[in-house]
Amino acid sequence: MEKIIIYQVLPRLFGNTTENCVPNGTLKENGVGKFSDFTPERLKDIKSLGTTHIWYTGVIEHATATNYSEYGIKPDNKFVVKGLAGSPYAIKDYYDIDPDLADNVPSRMKEFEALIDRTHEAGMKVIMDFVPNHVARQYASDAAPEGTIDLGGNDNNTWAFSTQNNFYYLPGQNFSPMFAIGEGEEHYNEFPDKVTGNDCYTSSLSIHDWYETIKLNYGVDYATGWCHFNPIPDTWYKMRDILLFWAAKGIDAFRCDMAEMVPVEFWEWCIAQVRERYPDMIFIAEVYNPNQYYNYVKRGGFTYLYDKVGLYDTLKDIVRGRHTGAITKWWQSIGDVKENMLHFTENHDEQRSASHFFAGDPHRAFPLFALSALIDNNPVMLYFGQELGEKATDAEGFSGADGRTTIFDYWSVPSVRGWIKKGLRGLTAEQKEIRNKYKKLLNIAAKEKAISNGLFFDLMYVNGNNDAISTGRSYLFARLYKKDLYIVAVNFRSQEAELNINIPSHLFDYFKITEGEYNCKELISGEKEIRNISQTTPFATKLLAYETAIWKCTKKK
Repeated sequence: MEKIIIYQVLPRLFGNTTENCVPNGTLKENGVGKFSDFTPERLKDIKSLGTTHIWYTGVIEHATATNYSEYGIKPDNKFVVKGLAGSPYAIKDYYDIDPDLADNVPSRMKEFEALIDRTHEAGMKVIMDFVPNHVARQYASDAAPEGTIDLGGNDNNTWAFSTQNNFYYLPGQNFSPMFAIGEGEEHYNEFPDKVTGNDCYTSSLSIHDWYETIKLNYGVDYATGWCHFNPIPDTWYKMRDILLFWAAKGIDAFRCDMAEMVPVEFWEWCIAQVRERYPDMIFIAEVYNPNQYYNYVKRGGFTYLYDKVGLYDTLKDIVRGRHTGAITKWWQSIGDVKENMLHFTENHDEQRSASHFFAGDPHRAFPLFALSALIDNNPVMLYFGQELGEKATDAEGFSGADGRTTIFDYWSVPSVRGWIKKGLRGLTAEQKEIRNKYKKLLNIAAKEKAISNGLFFDLMYVNGNNDAISTGRSYLFARLYKKDLYIVAVNFRSQEAELNINIPSHLFDYFKITEGEYNCKELISGEKEIRNISQTTPFATKLLAYETAIWKCTKKK
C-alpha cells in the first residue's frame, strides 16, 4: 500500500499573482486564480513533492458577492455572504462549478473536467469537497440534471420538522440576526426563517455564527431528539445523487465537511451505495469528537478521519512547551482506528504553522510535520504554501490578520506568487531550502516501505535519562519493514541535540530481529556507517536545531 500524501490547495488563491491586493477588494481589484493555472508544469512541481492526491478546495459553486447574472446565475445578497469572494462552504449549487475559477464562465464544468484529466495525467488523484451539513441561504441549482427537484423544492415550511423537508424551519419568524442585513431593496428577507448551519435554532444570530448557511435535515427531530430514518428521508437520496454525479466525473475521493454533524446512519447507507459503483472511492471525514471516531469508521464507512484533536493539537502544545511524552499518550489513546487518522499541521481552517500564532518560523514548524509524516502508515496532508514557509501575515479582509490564509476574500498568497510567475526558479533562496526539506522528507515517506507499511515502536520509555528526552524537546521511535530497522529522532528545540538512543531488548523481540552489526544510512543527509545495534550499545546520532534523522539499518550478512 502506498503512503497517501495529500496536497490541499484553493484554486481561487493558487494562481493569483496580484502583488498589491486591497483588503476587502473585489475580484476586479485583486484578481483570482483559475483552473488553467494548474498547468502540467505546476502539477509536475506538486507531484515532485511526493504527492499522491490533490484536494482542490472550493470548486463547487458557492455564494459570492460577485455578480454573475449575465451568465444566468442568480446573484447573492451580500449581507448573507462572508467576504466578497464568499465561503467555499456555503454551497449555492451542488451541481455546478464556481464561476470565479473558469477562464470562460459558460465552460466552467468542462474546464474542471479538463483539470481532473490533467491531474490524472500528472500521476495524482483528485479529492474534492462534499459539504453535507449545510448550504448557502439562497441555495438554488440551475445546473442540476433534468428532473432533479431542488433542495427545499417540495418543503412544507409551515412545519418546523418533517422527514420529507430538506431544511428545518422556524415558523412565523423572520431571519433577524444581531447585525445589519441591508435596507430597502438590499435588505435580505427570509420568512419563515430556516435553522442555521451550526445548529442555531434561533433567528437572533451573531456575527460568529454560520449565518451564511442553512442546515440540512437528515431525519433527526432536534426538538424531541428522535431519529426518523424509516422511510428514508428525502435529503438522503438527494445527497447520495450529488456524490454519484461527481464520482462519475472521475473524482477519486471526497473530503466530507463537518461529517459528524450528519447522522452516522446516513453515512452507513450512502457510502455503501456509492462504493457499489465506485469500490475504490475514499471518504475523509472532518470529525472532532474522539468518542465518535470508531462509529464513523467502523459503521459509517469512512476511510480516514481528521486527526485534529489528537496529533495536531498535541504538536501545537509541544511548540508551546508541552513535554514530547504527550505524543506517546496520543498514539496510546487512538485504539482501533489509529490507522484511519489523517495527519496534518496546516489546512484552510487552521493557522499557518510558520505564523506567529503557531510556531513563528518555518524551520521551527518543520519537525512537527516531519513527525506527522513518519510516525505511522497514515496519510499526511500538506497545505499549499506550507512547503515555502508561508506565514499568512496579511489582513486580507473578512477574517483579518489571524495567521490563516483567507477562504473568504479575493487575495494572493505571497509565498506562492514567485513560483506561479517563474516556476521554481522564482523562489527565494530560503523558500528553496524549505521546499527541499519537505520534498526530501515526503519522498522518503513515499518510497520507504517502513513508513507506508511498517511496524512502529516507541523508544521514549527507555530514554528518560537522555537530556534531550528528559527536557521534553525530542521524540524517538523505530519503524520496521521486513528486516530493515529504521531509527527516527525528531528535535523540536532550537539547539543541537546529541542523542545516545537506548534500544531495549523488547524491540528485538517485537520486531523479530537480532542484535549485531548493521549497515546504516541516514536518509536525509546520506551519511553511511556500520553500527553495532544492541541493547547494551546506545545508538548515537546528532541533530541540528529543528532537524530530523532517519537511520535505515540493514543487518550485515
